[in-house]
Amino acid sequence: MADLQAQTRYDPAEAEPRIVARWLASGLFHPDPDPEEEEGETFSIAVPPPNVTGVLHMGHALNGAIQDTLIRLARLRGRRAKWILGTDHAGIATQRQVEKRLEAEGTSRAQLGRERFTEAVWAWREEYGGRIIEQFKRLGASLDYEDERFTMDAAYAEAVQTVFVALYEQGLIYRDHRLVNWDPGLGTAVSDLEVEEREVEDRLYHIAYPLVGGGEIVVATVRPETMLADTAVAVHPEDERYAHLVGSTATLPLVGRELPIVADEHVRPDFGSGALKITPGHDPNDFEIGRRHGLDELSVIGEDGRMTPAAGERFAGLAVAEAQVAVVDALRVEGALRAVEPYRHVVPFSERSGARIEPLISLQWYMRMDQLAAPAADAVRDGRVRIHPESQARRYLAWLEDVHPWCISRQLWWGHQLPVWYRGENEVHVGMEGPAGEGWTRDPDVLDTWFSSALWPFATLGWPQYNGQLRAFYPTDVLSTAREILFLWVARMVMMGLRFAGDVPFRDVYIHSVIQAPDGRRMSKSLGTGIDPLEEIERHGADAVRFGLLAMSSTQDVRYSAEKVEQGQRLANKLFNATRFVLLNVRAGVDPAPRPQTVEDRWILSRLAAAKEELLARVEGFDFARAALGLYDFVYGELCDWYLEFVKGRDFDADLSATVLYLVRETLTLAHPVIPFVTEELWGLVPGDEARPPLLAAGRLEPEDPALRDPRAEAEVGRVIAVVQALRSWRDEAQVRAGAVLPVRGEVDGLRALVERLARVRFADGDEPPVATVTARGEGAVRVAVDVLPSEDIDLGAAERRRTALREQLGTEVARAEGKLANHGFVAKAPPAVVQAERDKLARLREELEAL
Repeated sequence: MADLQAQTRYDPAEAEPRIVARWLASGLFHPDPDPEEEEGETFSIAVPPPNVTGVLHMGHALNGAIQDTLIRLARLRGRRAKWILGTDHAGIATQRQVEKRLEAEGTSRAQLGRERFTEAVWAWREEYGGRIIEQFKRLGASLDYEDERFTMDAAYAEAVQTVFVALYEQGLIYRDHRLVNWDPGLGTAVSDLEVEEREVEDRLYHIAYPLVGGGEIVVATVRPETMLADTAVAVHPEDERYAHLVGSTATLPLVGRELPIVADEHVRPDFGSGALKITPGHDPNDFEIGRRHGLDELSVIGEDGRMTPAAGERFAGLAVAEAQVAVVDALRVEGALRAVEPYRHVVPFSERSGARIEPLISLQWYMRMDQLAAPAADAVRDGRVRIHPESQARRYLAWLEDVHPWCISRQLWWGHQLPVWYRGENEVHVGMEGPAGEGWTRDPDVLDTWFSSALWPFATLGWPQYNGQLRAFYPTDVLSTAREILFLWVARMVMMGLRFAGDVPFRDVYIHSVIQAPDGRRMSKSLGTGIDPLEEIERHGADAVRFGLLAMSSTQDVRYSAEKVEQGQRLANKLFNATRFVLLNVRAGVDPAPRPQTVEDRWILSRLAAAKEELLARVEGFDFARAALGLYDFVYGELCDWYLEFVKGRDFDADLSATVLYLVRETLTLAHPVIPFVTEELWGLVPGDEARPPLLAAGRLEPEDPALRDPRAEAEVGRVIAVVQALRSWRDEAQVRAGAVLPVRGEVDGLRALVERLARVRFADGDEPPVATVTARGEGAVRVAVDVLPSEDIDLGAAERRRTALREQLGTEVARAEGKLANHGFVAKAPPAVVQAERDKLARLREELEAL
């Protein structure tokens, strides 16, 4: 105990690196998949692999805290828990990083060539790829660092190629000309996740297309340069203005091509004139309309962002923006431009290069999704995969019901190169090994990063080999992730797991919140709204950041709360001080055990049992905010602020020593998944038998003991707490000096001594009139009244003046809230959460006013 006498405060900056080193040295995070003796059930989570380019941001920190809470709790409940670790090669992001470095060195990818460029990327990965792994350690994440995987390592690459070849042989992977998101800046197709929508100010051009036989039909477009690839005009089948034109023909201005007029339900009659030019080669909606009506698919914009020869001699070679000006000028000359008006709309841009996305028809490799989607949907419908919250399950199913072929090829050098070879025009070889013979050329494209990521839960465990890891830890138990990759990643993992690993990849999917900046904007370095979790860890400690993120978490987007992080720091300090107080006061040679002697002992043991039950239920229900805040209420409030104050007046005999040691031991264990560092630091100081594990991370959380639940003790002590709080509040309002002991009269079920000490009062007999009656509401809404008797320490005039002012203030606030809620416009237009918050506020204000 000498160390504790000298150490008066908890210093996370000193303790955390030392504790991480002990955890890593123990091997605890690397469970044996095939123990000689059965060690209980397994539990596993596959970390969403961060990009190898990445550094820890607030989303990683939140999800890390969530997953680590689940993993540590599983270990404490006796399960062999593996948190699968690894990083994603992040094809586009990593290639761009290395290209920037080469540009700074005065060279380029093209100058190096593919082989040397790939070597440069691997070297970059060796230099920078481990940053985020070390940062996870700072957070206290108990990942399996001994078994780190990478989506480009040799074993993982074998799994990727095995799946590609199998799907090709099953007819689910094929080559086709289809519309893709083309990034002219990077020169590759990109996924929807690499596309960001920006609102831009554009012009809407109204163009007259002559009708064969006389007359005209006017279409509206923001991209007149794409009209050169028009192959039809479409109207809504129920639009009476154009019903007589369906089946007739219009002539394309500037080009002279005849265009059929078709009816399609996709057309919006209220947009422009209600007639839509159809350009299947340059618009995703038009592409689908074109496929429905068997239209030609023409392209006039090339992969370099310039007009192709198909655009005609006067436009070929122009950049897209230049072509737009030229086409509009030509339409004016031809007399086909009817009107131009400002138009604000959303336009797709590349998240990586910043270039405007060009929807282009491109020859790419695709995966047919319909056969894979049906089993993935069934897995959620029948409960084999549970998505939390339920609203996200509905989104998942809606996407699967309308799934489209997936473009899986990318025009990059960094990634899994397609196992495809060509010879001549017609010979194609797909296989794990290259074909025999001469004249074969390998496809230079690589797979979309999301293809390899879709195998993550089973490829990380050694598939296609069936080994002990796969047998022990697949399926995983939980996936925690963000909603924007529900389709891109989660649904595809379910598809691949069912198809190749024989089971769903996880049982539960938790869609966590997005942490916004305190002002509600997205966190972003460029916007100046980013908050670095590592800086917050430096400032407050990892436990504080973990607690704060869990406490502010939700299934909705939430604003970052520095107050919640500070609350976590207070919790860690309070637990340290409380444990220090107990250990410096208990008798030597006493082991922890529940040996209650008083009603307050029975009360706190009952509250501990309740806290265990509540925390486990809330974590299992993925309600991490209430789990963290409930833990805070028990530790900070019931254990430290109340029970330890109760026992300060008692002799620490063997029974009390055993009881408080038991409380400390069980509280440290209960709190460990949320705040692992301070609890681990204190664990080694708590006396116990030799069989106890040296690390709390390897300890066991005892099941809740129903015998310790004591409703009667909770009711009795609950009344004491209510009376003490009411008396303290009255003293503050009456501005009674701190050291004054006030005479009072009332009944508190024989617990007078506690009330007297904690509220600084003295119970007296007699029938003199009170100066005030303090009313408290105890357990079960039982009202307890205590009379405050006259005393020279009470200035009733000052108290009444303060109370009157407070009544007036509360009355004003109540009236303002009532007026706001009486405003039908506010109630109808404000978000439901805002309206409910105002109602809750009004109820609280009324309650405070009534109490006065």
